[in-house]
Amino acid sequence: MHRKNCLITGANSGIGKAAALQLAQLGFHVLVGSRSIERGMSAVAEVKAMAKSDYVELVQIDLSSRDSIREASQFIKSKFHKLDVLVHNAAEFDVSRKKPALTPEGIESVWATNHLGPVLLTHQLMDLLQQSDQGRIVTVASKGLVLHPGLTINLEDPEFKRGGYSVPGAYYQSKLAQVMYTLWLSDKLTGTRVTANCIRVTNVQIDISRYPHLTRWMKFMYSIKRRFSITPEQMAMTYVHLAASPQLNTTTGKYFDEKNRIVNPSRYSQNKANIDQLMRLTHQYLPEIALEVNP
Repeated sequence: MHRKNCLITGANSGIGKAAALQLAQLGFHVLVGSRSIERGMSAVAEVKAMAKSDYVELVQIDLSSRDSIREASQFIKSKFHKLDVLVHNAAEFDVSRKKPALTPEGIESVWATNHLGPVLLTHQLMDLLQQSDQGRIVTVASKGLVLHPGLTINLEDPEFKRGGYSVPGAYYQSKLAQVMYTLWLSDKLTGTRVTANCIRVTNVQIDISRYPHLTRWMKFMYSIKRRFSITPEQMAMTYVHLAASPQLNTTTGKYFDEKNRIVNPSRYSQNKANIDQLMRLTHQYLPEIALEVNP
């Protein structure tokens, strides 16, 4: 059997775990990316049991740490000769935080985890993706961007070192960057066997027990929001569509909503000059990434 391999970051809970289960049920060899070994192993055991599959395993990875990304990539390269699907699901969004948190490298953690981490991981695994008959890269953005049509990348101060920091502001900037990175990547991958598409995740029910520092007011607001949210399992179906649908074998550079429809990102995010500026900024953080991708 020609079994496809898929890495999903942040797959120890929520949408990521639901997608891991659905792909395992389709016969994929699923790599559950998790920062926590304990939570990751628990998710692996659960997915294995529910999917009745032995092809589910843990990859410990912290997207805020360059060393962790490199170590995880080397682990994957040591076990697999190809990677068919890479899903950038992991993200940081802790609304209880009042001030920026820094990574071990001294970078604001939302920017590092949600944008720089996926870019570096893609770079590290590109050789394996190009060994696939039809490699797919799936990034994850947010429908919340619709509420911020004028949002731009703060090219001079993406980490808010000069002030003006808020978790939502940092989060939506990072998700805008991921949309733009997807468009850049799909263009650079023209002529290869690898595609890059992005998902616009809508309101999804979350486990608020994962956020012990939420105030009572925040918990109340989440309880209200939950009534108008879909389940992780429902949202995961779009992940699976982008990862596995034969209809998308050559589809690239597109933005999909929770109903598998192609939607348009903001005009700013589609502007080539803006995309190039973002990637030059990204290259300053990650000098090792190639601004050109070789077929």
